[in-house]
Amino acid sequence: MATVLITGANRGIGLEFVKQYLARGEKVIGTCRDIEAAEVLAQLSTNNENLQLLKLDVASDESLMAFPAKLANIPIDIFINNAGVYGPRNSVFSNVDAENWLSVLRVNTIAPMLLTQRIIENLKQGEGKKLLYVTSKMGSIDDNNGGGSYVYRSSKAALNAVVKSIAVDLGGAGFDVAVLHPGWVRTDMGGPNGLIDTETSVVGMISVIDNLNSGNTGSFFNYDGTIIPW
Repeated sequence: MATVLITGANRGIGLEFVKQYLARGEKVIGTCRDIEAAEVLAQLSTNNENLQLLKLDVASDESLMAFPAKLANIPIDIFINNAGVYGPRNSVFSNVDAENWLSVLRVNTIAPMLLTQRIIENLKQGEGKKLLYVTSKMGSIDDNNGGGSYVYRSSKAALNAVVKSIAVDLGGAGFDVAVLHPGWVRTDMGGPNGLIDTETSVVGMISVIDNLNSGNTGSFFNYDGTIIPW
């Protein structure tokens, strides 16, 4: 039984990750900012002893600092950094401001790095040693033919760069690391016009995780396993 840590587990893709890993019989630790408001997640926890819920606000230094104590000495086999925000939808040229940009960078780019550093001892104790970071194809510089979306695009492009370095730096310690594009998914963030549902997205990403190894670590994967150019 693997232990899987999933951030942003209260809805959408994160919640679907929780459901599918529980269905496989894995132990899941799900985090979110407000556990009391996460009704579906709380119900799952009531009915499944393999699910543990922990409060974590990735936008808060205090919360990030306190989180390792909550994990105690639990070994983590698979870490899925799913928590993220889109930010302002109107971040087009001439309408980008520093305050909104920095708040999105904090959640999407800085927090994943800080959290990985904070929980590295738990990750080292795990047997799986797989680190996954949910990104977006919008963070691909090569694929950017539409322009705009400066805030979200840049935060995910920066995350991709951070994770590539994590893959290089932790490869010698046996870690396999990747960024995952979930597809255009019908969620609160993706909107109702998304091309796929959360189940399809997560089934694909879990398959990618299962097949992640030393030969393909450090890659930018689409949910269907194909490689996305940086």
